[in-house]
Amino acid sequence: MIKSRKPNRLKVHNYSLFGYYFITISTKEMQKLFGIVKEGSMILNKNGILVYQNLIKIPMINKDIEIDEYVVMPNHVHTIIINNGVVDAKFATTVDTDRSKMTLSKVIQQFKRACTIDIKEITSQIDKLWQRSFYDRIIRNEKELYNIRKYIRENPIRGDTEKNIPQNLELF
Repeated sequence: MIKSRKPNRLKVHNYSLFGYYFITISTKEMQKLFGIVKEGSMILNKNGILVYQNLIKIPMINKDIEIDEYVVMPNHVHTIIINNGVVDAKFATTVDTDRSKMTLSKVIQQFKRACTIDIKEITSQIDKLWQRSFYDRIIRNEKELYNIRKYIRENPIRGDTEKNIPQNLELF
């Protein structure tokens, strides 16, 4: 029997429309692959540098997407992605349940694929780089945006002392 998965995205939200999104992408089994936290700063290794380079390329590949605040941590990436438009105007008028048509999911899929390809070019020791899917939170107001930016900036300071699970954030 195949286990059914609960969808991570909100069914009532069109992710191809304008919006601010707090994204967390974790490595498979939370492996520490991207560097270390030392004295409150993140020190990226070669893998981490490739992840960083692919992250900042996202707006060059996707014209309506901006990267706001971000941090690459040893076993995850936090970022705020801003979607400035609608890629498919026909899709924008409906709420489609086909998750593959959602801009945000496509952006994350492209990012994860590019990182995997780049990292596998320099090492064969990594079987699977990323955990399936990603966490997202739709940012609804300025206070929430401020708190999430602060959380991302302070993430290396907290280092490994916290689990860094976005669902546990007190944002309001």
